[in-house]
Amino acid sequence: MGSQDEHTDGTGRRALLGAAMFGAGGAVLGLSGTARAAGAQSAGHGGGLKSLPVPTVIGHRGASGYRPEHTFGSYQLALDLGADVVEAGDLVPTRDGHLVCRHEPEIGGTTNVADHPEFAGRRTTKVLDGVSMTGWFTEDFTLAELKTLRAIERIPANRPHNTLYNGRWSIPTFEEVLKWQDEQTRKRGKQVWIYPETKHPTYFRKLGLGLEERVAKLLRRHGKDKRNSPVILQSFEPTSIQRLNKLVDNPLVVLLSAANTRPWDFVENGDPRTVADLITPKGFREIAGYAQGIGPTLDLVVTKKADGSLDRETTLVADAHKVGLILHPYTMRNENPFLPAEYRRGTDADAYGDVFGAFKRYFATGIDGIFTDNADTGVLARADFVNG
Repeated sequence: MGSQDEHTDGTGRRALLGAAMFGAGGAVLGLSGTARAAGAQSAGHGGGLKSLPVPTVIGHRGASGYRPEHTFGSYQLALDLGADVVEAGDLVPTRDGHLVCRHEPEIGGTTNVADHPEFAGRRTTKVLDGVSMTGWFTEDFTLAELKTLRAIERIPANRPHNTLYNGRWSIPTFEEVLKWQDEQTRKRGKQVWIYPETKHPTYFRKLGLGLEERVAKLLRRHGKDKRNSPVILQSFEPTSIQRLNKLVDNPLVVLLSAANTRPWDFVENGDPRTVADLITPKGFREIAGYAQGIGPTLDLVVTKKADGSLDRETTLVADAHKVGLILHPYTMRNENPFLPAEYRRGTDADAYGDVFGAFKRYFATGIDGIFTDNADTGVLARADFVNG
């Protein structure tokens, strides 16, 4: 925590490293962090990414700290708690070609499918992006069959209170999410934003269930395929984002995992590069040719020591901002096991640590937004940061 004292006067100063975040250029360089955030919050006239507050609070799979993820209960609560954008949802296909919202195609851990004897025979083992997985997979079910299932809490050891809501909600389709977005925008008198992700696109394309064309078709049908549409699309596979770039005009974000990993499409296509190659100035210039932003793991923004505590801030934010890319890192969660070691309080797996301290540290790097399972905590942390 020793590096925090350099931010004590004028919390926004470090954030201005990347003041050109939305192509605003030098116009905002003279502003304090508070003024910059206020300016972003009031810049709604032009629509698009520039209308979002900075730093943007993104409800990760909804309000998954409080409700089973990727349910309308979770999405709804994220909006109620102040999320600027809701990650609704991680998109995977059904056998009959519909897109549904699940973190993974394997649904044994997020639905009550194991309680359905009629589906016992669907349990199987598959190799997904090089990893062997056993369970039930969305691509082996029709939409009608999936709609007979109910969502459950994915990590009950960390979130025992969320199990109260097991069985309450069904699996949403992407089409239902797009309609819900319009309903909520009307009810709240404020544009609701969503941030869907194409999951394992190379894997599904090989099965004849290409995701990008299905996403584009639905966005076009609902008039949400434009540059200023309130739908940001993301993927861990750069070629999926390149494909979407040819199909729609939406804001696009490349997700980046650990530096030593390779995107699965690179593995399949024989591209030897790792994430470390993508986060170089050359890699960022390439990404900026087809995307508007990156979604790095937080460890690419501030590295960690062997003991899990924070180590050094990297040049990632400054390097990405230099080519006009925004950064929406993932994921802040309130529970101890998910926080850097120095922000944990006690050892209980479901207890909250010093989340506000961790938010402050990450916001000070100049990131443009953050994914969090606890939108209300993120909103309070942002207020601390911009008004500090």
